[in-house]
Amino acid sequence: MGGSRESTWHTRSAHGRGGGEEPPLCGLTSCQPSLLQKHKDGAKALAQLRSSQQNPLQTRIASFLADRAHTIDSRLLEMVSQRVAADPFGKVKKLIKDLISKLMQESTAETEHKGWCDTELTTNKQTRDSKSEDIDKLQAQVEDLTTTIAGLTQDIADRSSEIKELDSAMAQATADRTASKEKNEETIKDAKDAQLAITQATGILKDFYAKSAEATALAQQTPGEDAPETFAAPYKGMLPEGGNVVSFLEVILSDFARLETDTSTSEAMEVDAFKKYMFESEKSKALKQNEIEHKEGSKTEKQSQLHSTEAELKMTQDQLEKAVAYYEKLKPTCVDSGITYEERVKRREEEIQSLQEALKILAGTDINLSS
Repeated sequence: MGGSRESTWHTRSAHGRGGGEEPPLCGLTSCQPSLLQKHKDGAKALAQLRSSQQNPLQTRIASFLADRAHTIDSRLLEMVSQRVAADPFGKVKKLIKDLISKLMQESTAETEHKGWCDTELTTNKQTRDSKSEDIDKLQAQVEDLTTTIAGLTQDIADRSSEIKELDSAMAQATADRTASKEKNEETIKDAKDAQLAITQATGILKDFYAKSAEATALAQQTPGEDAPETFAAPYKGMLPEGGNVVSFLEVILSDFARLETDTSTSEAMEVDAFKKYMFESEKSKALKQNEIEHKEGSKTEKQSQLHSTEAELKMTQDQLEKAVAYYEKLKPTCVDSGITYEERVKRREEEIQSLQEALKILAGTDINLSS
């Protein structure tokens, strides 16, 4: 308030001296400093003359205001006290009235300014709080979206790797199935060929043995006394343990037949297992590909949300920075520093009251000057 009151005094000085205006405050102890510098002796004589001509009432008012200035610690009342003591008596009343009027105008202006400041500070605080809260939420969303996108990216990579491994396994299974099929077909063909050859060989042997039996029968009709004993029965071949070649070939034929049957059965089982494996593998691959497509779609959507959220976050941060910058502009005139608004109002009211009491003294109204 000290600065504004001094400004009030300087403003009054700038209006000039015509039309009954009081002289400018060119110093509280004298209004003609240049004259004092040039004529010190004359200034001293002038001060003595004013002292002798000063109205006793004027002295009482100056003393009263000086005492009140000390009580409420008012630089303004101290300046007025000095002014009252120095100015001609005729101008003292107008000086006090003008000052009361200016203090009241200042009070009105400050009240209006206080209301404007309260509104601006409240709105600004709400904005800063709201934007700070929005920023916290948006930052949390950015973190969640970033984590989700990273998870989707990893899932897509895992499914792609699994499909690659599945493709490799299916290719290997196909190669193994092809090789096994070729081997089984060759075994079956060989078994069939062997069976055909054995069947043919058995037939030849059976024919041979039949002819041998006929020859033996003819020989037995007129046997010679000197015929060998071995031709007494038909020849059926000789094998260990009393077997014969035909029986042996029949056993081999049976083995090849069983080999053909077993190999054919094994081939059929392998074909069935291969088809089942390929079906399940294709099904698993399709599911994984579908999962990848779904996750890629979700990832694209989350990335779009992330970009819009980051843009909104930046805009909100800019708005918060502007609100903070505006608050810094409000602080010099709206935020109390040193003396509060309430203290300024109280001091101004006491100053106005003191000046009004000074006017009562001028009007001759009884007043307790020691209060």
